[in-house]
Amino acid sequence: MNYNDVSELIQQFILTSPLNTVNELGELQIYEAPLVAVAAADDELFERLKAEEAVGPQHMLPSEWLPGAKAVIAYFLPFSERVRQANHKQGVAATEWLYGRIEGEQLSVVLRQHLLAALQAAGCQAMAPSLDQRFAVTQRRSNWSERHVAFVAGLGTFSLSRSMITQKGSAGRFGSVIVDLPLEPTPRPYHEIDEYCTKCGACILRCPPLAITEAGKDNAVCSDYLDRVLARFRPRYGCGKCQTGVPCEHQIPVRPRG
Repeated sequence: MNYNDVSELIQQFILTSPLNTVNELGELQIYEAPLVAVAAADDELFERLKAEEAVGPQHMLPSEWLPGAKAVIAYFLPFSERVRQANHKQGVAATEWLYGRIEGEQLSVVLRQHLLAALQAAGCQAMAPSLDQRFAVTQRRSNWSERHVAFVAGLGTFSLSRSMITQKGSAGRFGSVIVDLPLEPTPRPYHEIDEYCTKCGACILRCPPLAITEAGKDNAVCSDYLDRVLARFRPRYGCGKCQTGVPCEHQIPVRPRG
């Protein structure tokens, strides 16, 4: 099994799964075609994620999750135009976005399971940290950050709002699987952690709880707001205003000519 096999497996699963359609919302399609990338399990950037200013010392290396790990498969599931457009309105998250956030992540969980089964059937050892009993989030810091893993794999860079900007924008969900298959790493076409962000400030104006400033994002303010949304719309929650109605919603933003 090579990169093309893995990419095709992910693409076909998302584009054909009935879980990618929300019937009660007029057959709403949650995701468009995914992006897939691969990082070497021993990439030095994984070690650097243990720094306090990155994710933190609790962040586990691929080899700590899976002894003998050779590669990390990372993917980005971009929300459909209908999900994104619905969330352009100001105020609380659109119903379509709430379904995309929760039902969309449920689909991502099933995708991980599908990918693991296929890899294991091909004779590989594979695991998904977010599905493992060791996975934990303490004081808003996890021991496996899907966004940071996506950065290492070359999928995108961070924005002022701490979202990830990919070739298909920032509105979507990330996931990953670790495998002992020696897949060839995909290119990482950037050097800086925020290289794709133009610092235009559009996300600052979009943020309902005012968690974003020119200095960055206050994760505690954002998290407290999401708790209030959950209390109102349980079992669903979400916001995504900083990922929609902004230049980086569905593409890498174009920098203004200086």
